[in-house]
Amino acid sequence: MTNQSLKSIIEAALFAAGKPLTIDHFLDLFAETERPERSLIRAMLRELGEDYAERGIELVQVASGYRFQTKQNLTPWLKRLQPERTPRYSRALLETISIIAYRQPITRGEIEAIRGISVSTDLIKKLQDYNWIRVLAHRDTPGRPALYGTTREFLNYFNLKTLNDLPPLTELKEIEGQADLFDYTPDVEEKDKNPVAEVLDTASEPESEKIDKDEDKQATSDVEEKDKNPVAEVLDTASEQESEKIDKDEDKQATSDVEEKDKIPVAEVLDTASEQESEKTDKEVVNLERGHE
Repeated sequence: MTNQSLKSIIEAALFAAGKPLTIDHFLDLFAETERPERSLIRAMLRELGEDYAERGIELVQVASGYRFQTKQNLTPWLKRLQPERTPRYSRALLETISIIAYRQPITRGEIEAIRGISVSTDLIKKLQDYNWIRVLAHRDTPGRPALYGTTREFLNYFNLKTLNDLPPLTELKEIEGQADLFDYTPDVEEKDKNPVAEVLDTASEPESEKIDKDEDKQATSDVEEKDKNPVAEVLDTASEQESEKIDKDEDKQATSDVEEKDKIPVAEVLDTASEQESEKTDKEVVNLERGHE
């Protein structure tokens, strides 16, 4: 098989696949007896990249492999082919994914410490639904919080081959209003990587601000719900009931004491009556004796 034939097969496969292709994908196109060397496939890919250098399409390598895509400088014209609005992401979402990309692996608590505001559960779930982040592991601390990191899909979406292709931190700090985002240093190993700076600028739309308020409101609700302690509430209720019972018992005992005190014992009454009767009898006997005399 000639090099030109191999290059044509690779080119056709890239157009037909609809997804990035790796070297292994290209090798699977051929029978074992006619498979080319990996180095030859890479050489054909380089030639294809040069062939498309002056065209509206370019060959790029992302995290998941090689793919054809339109050049970014043609976006203003190509947008007119899609009348529907392009997706807009809230500032909270973009800040969160940026922090994860730069600081990964990172916990939700550390993200909240950097942003200075709670991160809602819905926001984390949305990033997972986009397949931009995933749980890498769990930190060996009380509660075993999840450690989040970015995925290959995240790299593909932002045309990145590896995390090392992220803009350096100095470029991000030049963006107005973003210098404080990454000054926080959590108790994890610092990675010298930084999220895509351009995406932060797209979050300044009024519509994004509205989404931010909704997500921050949801985050506050999550925190309040999380801070509630049902056990404490049960114990407080039981304590109040026990206290009321004790008060009632004491009131009942006090009433009983008053009633007992107010009562005149029967024995005392009988003793007094007996003494009075005895004195009366003695007087009568004395008077009778004096009469006889």
